[in-house]
Amino acid sequence: MPATPMMQQYHDAKASCPEALLLFRMGDFYELFHEDAQTAARVLGLALTSRDKHENPTPMAGFPYHQLESYLGKLISAGLRVAICDQVEDPKQAKGLVRREVTRVVTPGTLTDDGLLDPRSCNYLAAVATPNGKTTDVGLAWVELSTGRFSAASFSNARILDELARIDPAEVLLADDAPSLAVSQVEASVGATLTRRPAWAFATKSAESALSKHFSMPSLDGFGFDSAGADGPAVRAAGAILDYLQETHKASLAHIDRLTRYSTGTALEIDESTRHSLEITRTLRRGSRSGTLLDVMDRTITPMGSRLLADWLDNPLTDGKRINQRLN
Repeated sequence: MPATPMMQQYHDAKASCPEALLLFRMGDFYELFHEDAQTAARVLGLALTSRDKHENPTPMAGFPYHQLESYLGKLISAGLRVAICDQVEDPKQAKGLVRREVTRVVTPGTLTDDGLLDPRSCNYLAAVATPNGKTTDVGLAWVELSTGRFSAASFSNARILDELARIDPAEVLLADDAPSLAVSQVEASVGATLTRRPAWAFATKSAESALSKHFSMPSLDGFGFDSAGADGPAVRAAGAILDYLQETHKASLAHIDRLTRYSTGTALEIDESTRHSLEITRTLRRGSRSGTLLDVMDRTITPMGSRLLADWLDNPLTDGKRINQRLN
């Protein structure tokens, strides 16, 4: 049976983001179809319905548009990617079918809605660039989209899991061609959504091009990066993050106005198992904030102060003078 114009519009939108659940705006409701409807019904407790009357009806589930934030939070908490397809013209002015477009793709690491974020915690998107033959170092970049804080560094392979534990990202990007050992290590050690990306997104040339274009700079030398040398892996990871944000965010990224080179010499290195055992910001059993060192010490007044304190505790200083300045 040929698709109706409305369903053809749905299929076109779904084809643009096949790995995400598509929330398709129809009047006062967001609707999901096929496998997306079945997944949403299971995660959100929605009733499965169908408008079809033939032998193989199309599964369908939906909820009122004004409940989007509540349902979106539950889907993201389940580690799912969600694409939102909105009506982009006034139905009263439309000639024929109302035009719809995917206005944003939301993932655990790209949240910006205040209602979906814990104001006391940073929500990082990270990318890991595995060795490409030029060096044995691994590139790591991380960004907090809501504030625009963007950092990158290169680490030895032995350090990468410890650094991921320090950052505690909500989502980690890895190339499709990343070694299976690296993938299994990240999956086993980091409680984050793992997202696979095309290998070209981690290539040196594409990463340098994306970063130079975004920052309107011929090179990253001004930020202290030597992309042709030791910082090459870090630059590749940073470029992969920027490519991902441009694809999913579908809005201005002008607030990301610098890339900071993370220096390992200024903070104490804490290995992954020790960090978990100390329960600095997450408890060992439940992975919650309650009962941690941060929870006991946090008497800050604002969410920004709470996030700063968490950053300080996660990155203890090694210089005595700076430690005393911070204590004062």
